Amino acid sequence: MKEQNIQNANKAITITTVLTLFVAGFEAYTAYCNYKPGMNFFDLASYVTSNRSFYCLILILANIILLPSAVMLYKQNGVSMKKEICTKETLGRDIAYGLVALGATELIGLLGLLFGKINYGRTALANTYADNSIGTIIIEIIALAFVSGIFKEFYFRGFAKTFCGPVMGETCSLLIFNMMFAMLDWHNVGYSFIVGLIWIGAYKKTGHLLTTMIAHGGANLIGIIFLLVTNGVV
Repeated sequence: MKEQNIQNANKAITITTVLTLFVAGFEAYTAYCNYKPGMNFFDLASYVTSNRSFYCLILILANIILLPSAVMLYKQNGVSMKKEICTKETLGRDIAYGLVALGATELIGLLGLLFGKINYGRTALANTYADNSIGTIIIEIIALAFVSGIFKEFYFRGFAKTFCGPVMGETCSLLIFNMMFAMLDWHNVGYSFIVGLIWIGAYKKTGHLLTTMIAHGGANLIGIIFLLVTNGVV
């Protein structure tokens, strides 16, 4: 059993690392392609999602390509992905904790706005273009609110607890995977790591991924709506 647990942990880490390096590598390459002399880190980070449609397609592609491996890992170990998300008996509690975690996530974002950290450090060389076409908005909702909000929770929270927890300890595993989660989103300068800690706390309370899916997908959806409002689209 111990050997099987180690094998499962290795597979979970490998799948999540591939996802992290692929997306983070694409982000770094995009930033590099837009480099101009005089740019600082925050300027470069602003270009990661300058082509929002293509960025979202990459996110969708990366998550979907790795999904069969994730499904197989759960199936081989007799773990129900459906029960990992939620159970009928705990549905109300899972939703409630998810909404609380979403509220806490938005509070962190609001504090960032109030203290002016969203554009902190950017210069006139930072990206200011915003594609607000209907097609871009739709693919962004699909990629961030649904694909990322659902699939990434299996990789960064579910894998950590279910397959790495028995080997490294649940809390340790969740923190390690949260660091990978932050690496994947390096361009938001630590925001993902902070909100990831909130989602870990909610996940440990319920033991079901529906909680973090609500917080993650909901936060991304609210972020999309916020940008549309501030850009005068709605």
